[in-house]
Amino acid sequence: MRPVPVLAIAGVAAVSMSLLSACGGDDGKAEAADAVAVTATDDSCEVAKKDLPAGKTTFKVANKGSKVNEFEVLKPDGKILSERENIGPGTTVDFVVNLPAGAYKLLCSAGQTGKGPTQDITVSGQANGVGDQRLTKAAADYKSYVITSLDDTIAKTRLFVDAVKKNDVEKAKELYAPSRVGWESIEPVAEKFGDIDPKVDAREADLSPAEKKDWSGWHLLEKALWKDGSVKGKEKYGDRLLEDLGVLKGRLPGLTLDPVNDMAAGAKELLDEVATGKVTGEEEAFSHTDLVDFKANVDGAKKVYELLKPVVQEKDAQLAKDLDDNFAAVEALLKKYEKGDGYVSYDTVGKSDRKKLADAVNALGEPLSKLAGVVAK
Repeated sequence: MRPVPVLAIAGVAAVSMSLLSACGGDDGKAEAADAVAVTATDDSCEVAKKDLPAGKTTFKVANKGSKVNEFEVLKPDGKILSERENIGPGTTVDFVVNLPAGAYKLLCSAGQTGKGPTQDITVSGQANGVGDQRLTKAAADYKSYVITSLDDTIAKTRLFVDAVKKNDVEKAKELYAPSRVGWESIEPVAEKFGDIDPKVDAREADLSPAEKKDWSGWHLLEKALWKDGSVKGKEKYGDRLLEDLGVLKGRLPGLTLDPVNDMAAGAKELLDEVATGKVTGEEEAFSHTDLVDFKANVDGAKKVYELLKPVVQEKDAQLAKDLDDNFAAVEALLKKYEKGDGYVSYDTVGKSDRKKLADAVNALGEPLSKLAGVVAK
């Protein structure tokens, strides 16, 4: 979970902010009538209803502030049950959550710092229906995918760190982007453990002067490799990166994944990552390997969709077709930038081409934003 970067390209900025607005979804007038209104500003979070029935809940979140906002549903222990990032100023989004009975806090975080005003809500009763066994299987299969993806990242990061320790700059550069692929494909799940993401994936541009003193992770090593031309003396950061990823791996076996909160909503978050970080070129500010991350985010979102597709196809065949078509369009466009086993350096991609990428992401974002609502029906 990182603050949204300032979108540097006028054309891309307009399209990306359009995506942030569009990703709220539109599941019909009936659902909109039952939605729980949330008004977020830069320093307040007002919720229209605080006693809710268990099951599918749609929050209609209106950002009346001046900063990009993030809406989180927090469990009693403070962990994130589900979240909706990148709610642009002046926009309203519908955010579908599956709420079991219990007590929760709703957080509105202006600037997406993970901090902000909260409101307590109480959820009671039992959700209707007996649950679709296809969704149960999809969640189990997705957990296996998450574990496999993290194992791949750890294995490739170990090779990357070995090169860092040898101060083999060219080899480390070669191994940097591949080490991040597994992570980028499952990042919303990793973000559920809020202490890990900032340690391994924080960018210098997102940190305050005080926070920079504790900066660690991939992007610190990225800067050393591409800007400084040396990682001598940075060996401890490689070890710390592997240690933090190992901590995450140790937590995954006990993780329960929800098809709505973690899978469908997470797929949309992955596309938001593309819109606000990769398309703008601000994710990999020194290495310019943004297209590798871009592809990993898209692949992660597509994996979720593929696991949920049998249910989506039955409930909304048109949505399934729209998602199939738009995933194919994004993949076809990305293919143009392939180079060897990777992609061209993103600083060689011009503004007009970046806008085409943003347009394709925007087109995919609209149907993908409806996935959670359809799965939760």
